[in-house]
Amino acid sequence: MNPVSLYVHIPYCVQKCGYCDFNSYAGSNPDDQVGYVQALLAEMAAWAERPELQGATSVGQSPAELKPHRPRRLPYVPTIFLGGGTPTLLAADQLAAVIRGCFTHFQVAPEAEVTIEANPGTVDLEGEKLAAAFQAGANRVSFGVQAYQPHLLQRLGRIHSPAEVEAAVQAARRAGFTNINLDLIYGLPGQTPADWAETLDWALSLGPTHLSCYSLIVEEGTPFWVEEQAGKLLLPPEEAEEEMFSHVQERLAAAGFRHYEVANWARPGYECRHNQVYWRNEPYLGLGCGAHSFLPLAAPLANLGPPRPRLTASRIQGGAQIETAPGRGGEQYRFWNLKTPVAYRGALERGALPVEAGEVIDRQGEMAETMMVGLRLRDGVSNTRFQDRFGVSIQSVWGETIAPFLAQELLEWEGENLRLTDRGLRLGNQVWQAFVS
Repeated sequence: MNPVSLYVHIPYCVQKCGYCDFNSYAGSNPDDQVGYVQALLAEMAAWAERPELQGATSVGQSPAELKPHRPRRLPYVPTIFLGGGTPTLLAADQLAAVIRGCFTHFQVAPEAEVTIEANPGTVDLEGEKLAAAFQAGANRVSFGVQAYQPHLLQRLGRIHSPAEVEAAVQAARRAGFTNINLDLIYGLPGQTPADWAETLDWALSLGPTHLSCYSLIVEEGTPFWVEEQAGKLLLPPEEAEEEMFSHVQERLAAAGFRHYEVANWARPGYECRHNQVYWRNEPYLGLGCGAHSFLPLAAPLANLGPPRPRLTASRIQGGAQIETAPGRGGEQYRFWNLKTPVAYRGALERGALPVEAGEVIDRQGEMAETMMVGLRLRDGVSNTRFQDRFGVSIQSVWGETIAPFLAQELLEWEGENLRLTDRGLRLGNQVWQAFVS
């Protein structure tokens, strides 16, 4: 079994932002949070016993059939990411308990990258939460900042001020964090290129090691989407958004940041290792309500059914039983947990894994997804790694698909890597969709 990264979902927020479609819930009380953390620890313990994470079973062999003297092997974890929601809405001891739980139930690599997302408005300025997280094993913090101008923060529904961002970054450094990301958004309603330039200059003045700069996407069902449908969401014109993207490329390059993924820039050596797991389509386990996983299962989860090509997603009531069932080894599954905190906790209290539904990803689908997400990276997709993984070359599988994009100069070969050109970067959706259409 290859290393498996962990994503841990904390679903609570002070309030929902107008653009947010994440699985998050405004308002919670300390009892809710304590119960949720206990459920997370129970889910970790259950997954740590799964055969594919231990590498301990052979095809068709159940845990009961293993030799009793065979030692238990903890799953090896190279990266951990606590996201949400707002992980820093938890009390300091609860936040630390979640991080320590990962180290208890899994074999976390000595050099592992352990990230916590943080809302500057929920970080106590004395630094207790950040210090507790750092002492428990976190070594990277990602602040959801989004904008500098107070009127834009208010328009987004953010609860923090620019001064609170500055204080939170200082608190993180006092706690011991040296790897700090700031999330920013451009293309906001009412935002001008001058606003965006001011935001970037201010963000750089805080000395981050990483910047995520996303263009606003209006997701269906969000308050912004409702406004857009009613014709009330006044977004910048396309030319202004293009100017903002060009400015971030130029400004961050001048500041010594490497553009390593479509929406991410880092100082050399500070690229987010966890997110690269997603972009390389590598295994990860999602813990918490609504969390998604991508794993080859040694035996299928009960109620997910036996592996078979192109298994359609099927709803599962009440969670999947912890016991495994015989099945063909090595089938790649994508599956996701029950969405609400109440349903999630209820499944674990009944002794079941809180899986809601899943599907088998067949080999062709896995190759397509590997190309689609891998082309988000500025280095693109390595033909060597593709061949090592699938036994065939990119050209032999996707030659007809990529030929038009090479001719249009949207894709290019850089050595043995297939990647987007600078022009292709702006038209990436056309390229990515070609692999899954």
